Amino acid sequence: MDSNQSWFLARITSRVGYAGVGALGGWLLGTYTAYPLTMALMGCASALIIQSAIDTWRGQSLLDWLRTPEAEPPAISSIWGEIGYRVQRLLQLREQAIERERARLADFLSAIEVSPNGVMLLDAAEHITWISTSAANHFGLDPQRDLQQRVTNLVRQPAFVQYLNAGDYREGVKCPMATGAHHWLQIHVKEYGDGLKLVLSQDITERERADHMRRDFVANVSHEIRTPLTVLSGFIETMGSLPLTEVERQRVISLMSQQAARMQTLVSDLLTLAQIEGSPRPAADTWLKVDDLMQRIDNDVQGLSRGRHPVTVTTNTDGKLCEIAAVESEWLSAMGNLVSNAVRYTPDGQPIDIGWRVLPDGRAEFSVKDGGVGIAPEHLPRLSERFYRADSSRSRNTGGTGLGLSIVKHVVQRHGGELKVTSELGKGSTFTIWLPAVRVRLV
Repeated sequence: MDSNQSWFLARITSRVGYAGVGALGGWLLGTYTAYPLTMALMGCASALIIQSAIDTWRGQSLLDWLRTPEAEPPAISSIWGEIGYRVQRLLQLREQAIERERARLADFLSAIEVSPNGVMLLDAAEHITWISTSAANHFGLDPQRDLQQRVTNLVRQPAFVQYLNAGDYREGVKCPMATGAHHWLQIHVKEYGDGLKLVLSQDITERERADHMRRDFVANVSHEIRTPLTVLSGFIETMGSLPLTEVERQRVISLMSQQAARMQTLVSDLLTLAQIEGSPRPAADTWLKVDDLMQRIDNDVQGLSRGRHPVTVTTNTDGKLCEIAAVESEWLSAMGNLVSNAVRYTPDGQPIDIGWRVLPDGRAEFSVKDGGVGIAPEHLPRLSERFYRADSSRSRNTGGTGLGLSIVKHVVQRHGGELKVTSELGKGSTFTIWLPAVRVRLV
């Protein structure tokens, strides 16, 4: 073989790449067996065909796997195997990234679910795409069944529909909840994306109730103070402009003193209530003897009744000394208010029973049962509201300020206890205080 032939074969082998080994074998076969150059070329061609078939099979295997990447990748070598490995690695990284984002989304949705505020997502056509449990409760919807439904077909509150259709979402809107007219929602709508809407809902029932109570409180305080002030002003004008006899003057002064005392009592109760509301829960480190408290209550009820009522005061502590962890001034105020109300609203001759006992579960119970006319059932839930009166004219005539039961409720709650009122018209009322076992001990 001359130099031209060698150069020609070398060029071929450098071009065939993976077929180089076959070409070299064919060339060697042609050299050492005295075959002509054609034999070597045929070897190169055969090697190229075989290698091409192998590459085609490898490429087809990789293509089949790419069509179903969830299957196991083919075990192939060469550059196709490297490509398969790289693709598999990228798919794994993508799946890991997707799983991380899914976990973050699940955490985010879980956080929204535990929020008391409702969240609802609407598409451009105002169809529900997602709704939290709180929002479903607020609007009376089903989180699964009502998906992809138009929200205005399901939520028909006129205020909400008008607010949503108006397109001006700078301010929120207040409307009744689906659970009833006495429950209120504050709704805000925020636009995002391409016509998408985020609906935020908040239950403001307690806020509305507090605002209503505050308005009533201001109005009642103004009325309660204005009444004695009007009387005092009238009497002062009378004394300054009219000649009065000594008897008339003494009578006017007596009435003025009564109105001044009423104002003083009202202001004192307001200050007591404000002090109780603004103070932290008392620690259970100051123990009071129940016998001492009950003795003071017995003295108070006897002084208030002045023999007009048969009064019974009992203490049942299984023969042991009972002590409670409480603030003495607050607890005496609470017990005293209940006793004072019993004397005030019980007709002469009717009994008043006052008792203290320790229950089997360790709690202590203080109860005051009167023989009054009783309270209608519709008034019982509101008795502890400030200035609430089941019979306003009768309450004022007996000298009450309307704050006594409110003071009792706050004192009891601060000590972790509970106040309960049971009553029946014509059969009197029973006011019961329970103190938790952690604040009661028998020694």
